[in-house]
Amino acid sequence: MTSTRPRAVAFDVLETLLTIEPLRARLSEIGQPPELLQAWFMRFQRDSMALGLSGDFGAFRDVARQALRTDTGHTASEQDVEYVLDGFAEMPAHPDAEPALRRLSEEGVRVGCLTVGDPEATANFLERAGLARHVDQVVTAEQAGLWKPAPAIYRATAYRLGVAPRDMALVAVHAWDCHGAKRAGCSAGWCSRLEGEYGDVFTPADATADDLVTLTERLLGLPAR
Repeated sequence: MTSTRPRAVAFDVLETLLTIEPLRARLSEIGQPPELLQAWFMRFQRDSMALGLSGDFGAFRDVARQALRTDTGHTASEQDVEYVLDGFAEMPAHPDAEPALRRLSEEGVRVGCLTVGDPEATANFLERAGLARHVDQVVTAEQAGLWKPAPAIYRATAYRLGVAPRDMALVAVHAWDCHGAKRAGCSAGWCSRLEGEYGDVFTPADATADDLVTLTERLLGLPAR
């Protein structure tokens, strides 16, 4: 399929628009090694997907809570676990997030967010980071009752944005997320800052770049349908 300019772009939120790195400090404050962050976040994603593959669904905070209990060897108190989870509501945006969303908005491209994150924390993040004014729709896994990369959640996001799946691009720093979007009939833009190289087991993205602003320009530069 020929890559074409999208009429709508949906951004992943966790690690794409916002950084979770400040959670390392919270882990340290409860006596856990800061390097636990990546293992915990990976367990959270794996367990969420496992629930989805088995036909079940777990809310963001419930799955993240259980994953953190497990990765701390059940040594953290419930109060400490909740303290770390509360940090998701205070994560900052990456510096390139606002200019990328603004550029799309100025071009008349509809902008959405598609996230597995907590709905309330996501809304707070978008407002605090000054991104909400550029965002037309927010779709969360909890609202949809589905975890990424189920194809239906990408299609549902496209319809919420008022376009067919083929006219929406997903932007993410996770190759598996871009693959999910491609398999759902959408296009995809991949930002390399997290993973470095796009995995060759995944369907290639339509545009790639090291930052969101350049990636946005490359999506806008694709030929119109």
